Amino acid sequence: MSDPHLMQALANLVPEGARVLDLGCGDGAMLAHLQNSRGCTGYGVEIADANVLACVKRGVNVLQLNLDEGLSMFADASFDVVLQIDTFQHLRNAEVMLRETVRVGRMGVVAFPNFAHWPNRLSVLQGRMPVTKRLPYQWFDTPNIRVGTHADMGVLAARNGLRVQDSFGLQDGQVVRWLANWRAGTSVYKLSR
Repeated sequence: MSDPHLMQALANLVPEGARVLDLGCGDGAMLAHLQNSRGCTGYGVEIADANVLACVKRGVNVLQLNLDEGLSMFADASFDVVLQIDTFQHLRNAEVMLRETVRVGRMGVVAFPNFAHWPNRLSVLQGRMPVTKRLPYQWFDTPNIRVGTHADMGVLAARNGLRVQDSFGLQDGQVVRWLANWRAGTSVYKLSR
């Protein structure tokens, strides 16, 4: 995670001293930030060798696991918060992992690129797949296997019996609550059972 505004906005959702599981933690930047600024503890989960090494170099506890295989090794409510930041759109078992996020954590925070953001809509209207800061890949080389919108996540949460504690968008480091589906490049949901 390289955007400090996004990182701080998401960190603000995590209680101080929380035990955190960061799914698809990348190079461990978010978990390191939570450890240093909020006194959190926990683990990152990552599959890529280079990212696992980067986590170790940062001093972040990391488990090398394939999220498509699930979280069965963790008991219910093992963590205060489970993060899925820019991970959801890469998963083959996204709906299962959404339920697992709130099973393993007392609270889940899911953040992903909002495909309904107005520049994305404009690109599609012009006959092209969007390429933006939040969706920086061409259609043929993207690691995203699915796209979703801010509104879609609300429907998916309800379908799975999850409680939406909060939802909003983020754009240029600012929280967007009014017309978030249209005005925000990032969708954020705080969920529980």
